Amino acid sequence: MAHLPSRRSVLRAGFILGVSSLISAARPGAAGSVLPMREVAEGIHVFGGKHELMDASNKGEICNVGFIVGKDAVAVVDSGGSVVEGRALIAAVRAVTDRPIRYLVNTHMHPDHVFGNAAFAEIGAEIVGHRNLPRALANRGSFYLSSYREAMGSELMGDIRIVPPEVLVETERELDLGGRSLVLKAWKPAHTDNDLTVFDAATRTLFAGDLCFMEHLPTLDGSIRGWIEQLQLLAAIGADQAVPGHGPVAAKWPDALDDERRYFEAVVRDVRKAIADGIPMAEAVDRIAPEERGRWRLFDEHHLRNATAAFAELEWE
Repeated sequence: MAHLPSRRSVLRAGFILGVSSLISAARPGAAGSVLPMREVAEGIHVFGGKHELMDASNKGEICNVGFIVGKDAVAVVDSGGSVVEGRALIAAVRAVTDRPIRYLVNTHMHPDHVFGNAAFAEIGAEIVGHRNLPRALANRGSFYLSSYREAMGSELMGDIRIVPPEVLVETERELDLGGRSLVLKAWKPAHTDNDLTVFDAATRTLFAGDLCFMEHLPTLDGSIRGWIEQLQLLAAIGADQAVPGHGPVAAKWPDALDDERRYFEAVVRDVRKAIADGIPMAEAVDRIAPEERGRWRLFDEHHLRNATAAFAELEWE
């Protein structure tokens, strides 16, 4: 039998949402909207990003983001691709619970996952990330801000700033939400050199970040060999389902890794053959995994870069 909320709790929730809407409306560029979420397990809510490049029309909402509700507090996983999205994600939390947002966990450095960080800094959430994330953001942050300005527009970019984590994960770390413990694991170079996963043992749900791509072509910014080598370790995590960084909001685990494993193996196979045959990179990239084109969204936007990065890495084996 469902527990009916008290009149006090209803009034309190309405007050919080009302204040949140007023604050959002007062901020430039904020739509005051609530990000639509799906509850994929008890207390775990996820928004599914669009399979698009970040721009003004989608407000940077291209990756999966979510939150986990404990008895005492909430942890958010990734802040999205703009402060507008970050504030809409905060509003989505407030639509579910008035428990404090204690943590924001960044799964890695890419703008679609961290451009909303400032929204969480505003409310005092502790930002958590891989031990390498501060350095990565320091190295790339200015470039990210300048390179996305044209596509995103000055209004949307106005509130975006690079906010690094203050809580770092060296290897593993637990976050206590009150009756719910999350295990954060830092990975070796793969998608990037600062990948982090979040495992909720209570529901056996894994937030895999961009170590898991589905439907959307994986993008390589770290090490293809490292990524392939760690797929076995990823698959061994005792999860029943995963939230990939891109793709459906939840998928069976470890089956969710199958497509990207096939893609990586095809890329490595063809790159090694090209190197063995003495074909230079400029000529080789068009011959790498062409059969994968029809199996992925955004293949033409990302595959050439993946093939080039893989060639540069494997050339020195």
